[in-house]
Amino acid sequence: MKIPRILLAAGASGSGKTLITCGLLQALVNRKKKVASFKCGPDYIDPMFHSRVIGTKSRNLDTFFTDADTTRYLLRRNAADCDIAVMEGVMGFYDGVGGISTRASAYDLADTTDTPVILIVNSRGMSISLAAYIKGFMEYKENSHIKGVVFNQMSPMLYPRMKKLVEEELGIEVFGYVPKVEDCVIESRHLGLVLPEEIVDLKERLQKLAGVLEDTLEIDRILALAENAPDLNAPESLSQKNPAFDFHLPEKLRIGVAKDEAFCFFYADNFRMLQEMGAELVEFSPVHDAHLPENLDGILLYGGYPELNGEALERNESMKTEIARAVNGGMPCIAECGGFMYLHEQMEDMDGISRKTCGVITGKCFRTPKLTRFGYVTLTATKPIFGIAAEEVGEIPAHEFHYFDSENCGNDFHAVKPLSKRGWDCIHSTGNLLAGYPHLYYYGNPEIPRAFLLKCMEYHKTGRI
Repeated sequence: MKIPRILLAAGASGSGKTLITCGLLQALVNRKKKVASFKCGPDYIDPMFHSRVIGTKSRNLDTFFTDADTTRYLLRRNAADCDIAVMEGVMGFYDGVGGISTRASAYDLADTTDTPVILIVNSRGMSISLAAYIKGFMEYKENSHIKGVVFNQMSPMLYPRMKKLVEEELGIEVFGYVPKVEDCVIESRHLGLVLPEEIVDLKERLQKLAGVLEDTLEIDRILALAENAPDLNAPESLSQKNPAFDFHLPEKLRIGVAKDEAFCFFYADNFRMLQEMGAELVEFSPVHDAHLPENLDGILLYGGYPELNGEALERNESMKTEIARAVNGGMPCIAECGGFMYLHEQMEDMDGISRKTCGVITGKCFRTPKLTRFGYVTLTATKPIFGIAAEEVGEIPAHEFHYFDSENCGNDFHAVKPLSKRGWDCIHSTGNLLAGYPHLYYYGNPEIPRAFLLKCMEYHKTGRI
């Protein structure tokens, strides 16, 4: 299948990938291109910025979560009707799981999808050494997929000379440069980037950046590179991999999804899978709404920033009471990371103030001085999941990223770090609850949403509370 596509990668985090990706997306939208965007890896926040630019949901592509065929399927499906697919890499180009592997790296995604790569090179403090730097990345793997270079933080005076040198000595095309653009930066915070809604005049900043890139990048040549990407060899269906991909409820169910400034970490493809399986997703806000939506058959409490909204969450007594009553009364619930924290009896906020929360899970969540159990894990259940045998569900790829910990993390699953001997017990799994710090990507194991919705159907039939 023909899908014009590129991947923007860099040698290290902090090289300007997100800034340049958003600016290029805005420039393409300004050119009336229909754009699909993707983030390599498990990050939630970068896709929010992509989505704000292109006006539709950005997606994640993660080769730890999904095998090669599933990854290509998701790319094909999400980019099928678009003029170009733009992928943003993660960390350094070759940096993958365990710190010693290229698995789940930007390179792995480029290799899996046979996508041409543009290497963003932070040029600050370098001149001719840039050629050696680029050559190293080009030659580390026999087929690096690197087809072009963009210099970031380079002066207009130096650029023509560096372009000539790199193209002549390395035989690779230089697609332009980005000067220092301080008034277009996207700020950072303890979990990565701030949310799009928190940046004053974001649209104006992105439009200004797009204007800069129109002048300093060879966008027509970038479009030509994308257009010449090889045909994508992707399956049209995943049902042969696992029949759960074709599961569909006999009738539509109403599933409440917590969505506001406290709960905002979502994989768009998770929502799509649930909807295709027959769920009607009904949004509500634990910060602003006094009551749960009516006639729910299940609840989803995903991650976000509950610690930044502790006072508002504590103050909303009616919502806490209704969630506790629903879950304790048998309503199926999946709670991840921030949602898991919200279900506790108490939760520290960012100021160290202990806030009373839902009380479904005994104990307290508290802030730690550094990331806790950070990175990819493979989960194995030690007891049934929503009534489905652990052996039937199988291994579950997941990801953790949190500065908070719990006195009561659960012990119904065992998590193992890839390429490591490290592991730990985690997650509460009861007849109607799956709650813990790991984030799940449903295309990595569709048995999880299937089991959840089957339990929601059982709850629906036996009578909602």
